[in-house]
Amino acid sequence: MPDIPAALPAAFFPATTPAVFSRADFGPDFRWGVSAAAYQTEGAWNVDGKGPSIWDEFVHRSGKIRRRETADIACDFYHRWPQDLDLLQQLGVPDFRFSVAWSRVQPLGIGPVNAAGLDFYDRLVDGCLARGITPWLTLYHWDLPAALQRRGGWANRDVVGWFGDYAQRVAARLGDRVAHWMVLNEPMVFVGAGQLLGLHAPGQRQLGGFLAAIHHAALAQAEGGRALRAVLPAAAQIGTTFSCSYLTPWRPAAPRDVRATRRANALLNRLFVEPALGLGYPTADLPVLNWLDRYIQPGDENRLPFAFDFLGVQNYTREVVRYSPFVPLAWATLVGARQRGMPYTQMGWEVYPESLYHMLKQFAAYPNVPRLLVTENGAAFPDATPTQGRIADPQRQAFLRACIGQVLRAKREGIAVDGYFAWSFTDNFEWAEGYEPRFGLVGIDFQTQTRTVKDSGWWYRDFLTGGVGTGVRQESLASQEKIEHQS
Repeated sequence: MPDIPAALPAAFFPATTPAVFSRADFGPDFRWGVSAAAYQTEGAWNVDGKGPSIWDEFVHRSGKIRRRETADIACDFYHRWPQDLDLLQQLGVPDFRFSVAWSRVQPLGIGPVNAAGLDFYDRLVDGCLARGITPWLTLYHWDLPAALQRRGGWANRDVVGWFGDYAQRVAARLGDRVAHWMVLNEPMVFVGAGQLLGLHAPGQRQLGGFLAAIHHAALAQAEGGRALRAVLPAAAQIGTTFSCSYLTPWRPAAPRDVRATRRANALLNRLFVEPALGLGYPTADLPVLNWLDRYIQPGDENRLPFAFDFLGVQNYTREVVRYSPFVPLAWATLVGARQRGMPYTQMGWEVYPESLYHMLKQFAAYPNVPRLLVTENGAAFPDATPTQGRIADPQRQAFLRACIGQVLRAKREGIAVDGYFAWSFTDNFEWAEGYEPRFGLVGIDFQTQTRTVKDSGWWYRDFLTGGVGTGVRQESLASQEKIEHQS
């Protein structure tokens, strides 16, 4: 495999990571994959009957996206999926997590199904299976149909029923071949960044809308699970995913920072998983959540839980928290990696692979928790210019290796973690950050749509095939010629 330069900071090689390990150490049933999202990759935003999503409209508003970039074309996955699946097969990745664009299936979010939209996902699923790749389908990855936003979106309680109907329509079409389903992707992010901070679509900054969206997304999380269960075969596995960050206080001896960290943990890490597990909202540690009472109707306490088969843990970093009198709700602020003099990624996130281990432990500590999978983990770093069909990315390679080692650390301690999905398969449209942050194992030139496997992608291939990685560069050059010819 490509060598990782020893000059990288020690944060890339935490002492708690096993020094030597292989895929075999995780057991034969451990799932290995990569993840992607419809809006970030598909493009084709207005073709074949697709309706606009909130992100389609948001990116065309001035000042919302860096460099005024859009995902109108993105990775052009809608048209290039056969070549990309060939590449995924070539890399030996057995599992592929992708999402369905709601407005491609139902242009108005409710009512008639767009046959061409469902046909696309039908072909995509069949394409995965034909290549020996197991599809993992996420129903909602932030791209609400714009027509539903005009009716209130996640702040409208009717969204729970709209989402349940959509879930059943997708499951009825694909459930005979897709055995692994995820309901929501990171509800805290799309509710918080979209309804409170205004940084993501739909770009709102309303406390009332934020609180309403919290409860409605939590209800939809469970209702989506029930809608799937009613349609899918009994053996189908249903899960959902949560964003999370390991939180530590800025000053461990300062009670105000410790209390602020507890409040931030309730908001960022516990808000959606605990209702799903039947534990209710974490109001004791975050009193502002008592305001949710105005949106809770009789019987909702029984509607919030759902017996998921697995939970997806999505972790990228840790955060250091300090008390702030200027930040309402949590009365806490984050002390950034730059400010603390720590190494950080292109997103400004601290390089801290041990965060993944700590979050697996935190989720595993819940009573009656189902099995866990890491459904997103990765890092964005500035990539070198492709040279002779090669992109050297030692930082990403080291980060992935360290994080996978932290998963093994958790597994060896008895935590029931059964899978790891790297984010992301390819470079893509990274929401408000546009195309600058690069997370992919495969690089994309967005002017030509040329794909180039990065060294991290070849490392992942070698890890999955159990090889020692000799001669990777020579093979990557030959393979890249094939990839460029197919593109």
